[in-house]
Amino acid sequence: MKTILVLGGAGYIGSNVVWGLREKGYNVVVVDDLSSGYIKFIGKESFFKFHANKDDLEHIAKNYKFDAICWFSALIEAGESMKNPGIFLRSNLSENFEVLEFAKNHDIKHIVFASSAAVYGIPDKQVVSETDKTDPISVYGLTKLMFEKVLNFYSNIYGISSVSLRFFNASGASFTRDMGEAHKNESHLIPIVFNAALGLRDCVKIFGNDYKTIDGTCIRDYVHIEDLSNAFILSLEYLFDGGRTDVFNLGNGEGFSVKQIIDKVKDVTKINFKVEVTDRRPGDPDIEIADYSKAQKILSWNPRYKLDDIISSAWKWHKSDTYASLVRSNS
Repeated sequence: MKTILVLGGAGYIGSNVVWGLREKGYNVVVVDDLSSGYIKFIGKESFFKFHANKDDLEHIAKNYKFDAICWFSALIEAGESMKNPGIFLRSNLSENFEVLEFAKNHDIKHIVFASSAAVYGIPDKQVVSETDKTDPISVYGLTKLMFEKVLNFYSNIYGISSVSLRFFNASGASFTRDMGEAHKNESHLIPIVFNAALGLRDCVKIFGNDYKTIDGTCIRDYVHIEDLSNAFILSLEYLFDGGRTDVFNLGNGEGFSVKQIIDKVKDVTKINFKVEVTDRRPGDPDIEIADYSKAQKILSWNPRYKLDDIISSAWKWHKSDTYASLVRSNS
């Protein structure tokens, strides 16, 4: 039985991957400082409330021999990264280097890294592939791109093979477990809209309605977290089978506008919450959709769930008692 170290495994996406790995028969060890994750998502089995740094990991390594790392731990708020760049550079780069040294010293040869579509910045094309230019416009996106490059060097120098998965908009909630999106400082569209429907926000703000799209609002690609979880497991199996270091886009290959998401939530919830149009945010492209054909070809990955599945699973989660309790604990 292979043992997988999951860094940031109590978070939104990581927790789904933890359960997916367990169901596949892997032994899973989770390290999370719970700054944005919840132990109730994964249980106390093989969980350590630590920072993902070399000293804490050395303590854990006294009892485990790891075959691979699934890597989620990071600061993720792009806007915040432009206000406090030093914090992001330290957390997403400096501390990550320590973990890479840990992997090298303990002969861990396989890493699956949660990257981001933020590495592309403002793309030249509406549908983005891995060969398109990478020019991040946030410090957050820069840290993801820089660490992808560092992983390439560690692959060439030390033989540590890695897959970097560039998520577009992770969304939805687990179909089988009581867990979903509950960030302490929510910035993602779908949970923001549901929170407005539940009366937890005064309104939903649309940042600009003069984009070159069907209704004037930005169009984005949304991918269900259970599809993302499957991609992580397929990436691990790809590496275990001798796959080379690479990067892959993960998305649905289709886009929906901000207004379409809002209308869909109103239709599902039957609640007519308040919506306001305000100024554009700098750096928002009109349309950004993933070309995931490379993951389809090499990893045999296909997204199974569409927008209806994303919205219905998210609504079930947001109505749950567990979500309500997390909101109270975060306030």
